[in-house]
Amino acid sequence: MLDGHLLLGWLSFTVIVCLAGFPGPTAAYFGLTGNEPLSVLPLNALPEELTGRAHYKLCDRLKLEKKQRRMCRRDPGVAETLREAITRSALECQYQFRFERWNCTLEGRHRSNILKRGFKETAFLYAISSAGLTHALAKACSAGRMERCTCDEAPHLENRKAWQWGGCGDNLKYANKFVKDFLGKRSNKDLRARVDMHNTNVGMKVIKAGVETTCKCHGVSGSCTVQTCWRQLMPFHEVGKQLKQRYEASEKVGSSTNEATGEAEISTGSSQSPAPVPDLIPRMRYIEDSPSFCRASRYSSGTAGRKCYKDKNCDAICCGRGHNTQSREVTRPCQCQVRWCCYVECKQCTQREEVYTCKG
Repeated sequence: MLDGHLLLGWLSFTVIVCLAGFPGPTAAYFGLTGNEPLSVLPLNALPEELTGRAHYKLCDRLKLEKKQRRMCRRDPGVAETLREAITRSALECQYQFRFERWNCTLEGRHRSNILKRGFKETAFLYAISSAGLTHALAKACSAGRMERCTCDEAPHLENRKAWQWGGCGDNLKYANKFVKDFLGKRSNKDLRARVDMHNTNVGMKVIKAGVETTCKCHGVSGSCTVQTCWRQLMPFHEVGKQLKQRYEASEKVGSSTNEATGEAEISTGSSQSPAPVPDLIPRMRYIEDSPSFCRASRYSSGTAGRKCYKDKNCDAICCGRGHNTQSREVTRPCQCQVRWCCYVECKQCTQREEVYTCKG
């Protein structure tokens, strides 16, 4: 569990979050939704012993299914990309929920128990996981870290005279194909499996909808007579923001039987108009209402002792129990100035601040 102030610094520390395995009601996927123990590893360079063919070791550490392990081993760049996808997904999930009762707790038993149920939080975990994997793979291709893919190929542009295709675009086409094959097909007869697949697809569709065309001008004296353009994915932080919007607008579904085919179909079971979402990408779906997350339970450690912000979320996070106030001195860099040639000089300023934490 990461505090909002500590989140950005998490990348620089060797933090291991052990995720315990669990017998889920449906076949699990990978990363935050995997059914095997996983470690969320820091995003630093791989140690020397994991380079070359020794990337097999990292594939084994990720506890992949047989087919997934084979896909991981056939390209040395896949193992590091999978690890990066897990870590980025975890960080973004915790960032998006840092001000809420459920702050994307990833400790083993809490995560595993949530994944056994069909909560809104479960839906977000599936969506952020598939989005993280798709995003990481597309970026790895354009960065030259993969052997089986490279830059995105030029699409069919309507106005070829306006620009020429160049640069190195993020290879979303390869990433989508890889992810679909990596996650595999799941049965659509079970409601929970169908909902999980739907939320997985929401994550991938948000990535696809966020592709932008980036251009660079070429010409005499910046005349921009020719533009070189390439496709680029939006930052993953923006992906997390959009998925959080779909979490807020998610709809509860149930199952009904199609009399013609005899198969179970998804039904909303509500006549109310759902909350709007920014575009045509489908909203997330869930099956059952979430717990309050106020008290320690099998789903979270509760909010007792959680840091809150007095004018922003203390009433909501503390669940009406009130909060404690503590005053402390904090020293931070201040009055920073850039010095010739290449360094920043700062003073150290000390000030008192109040810290608010929820009562037990």
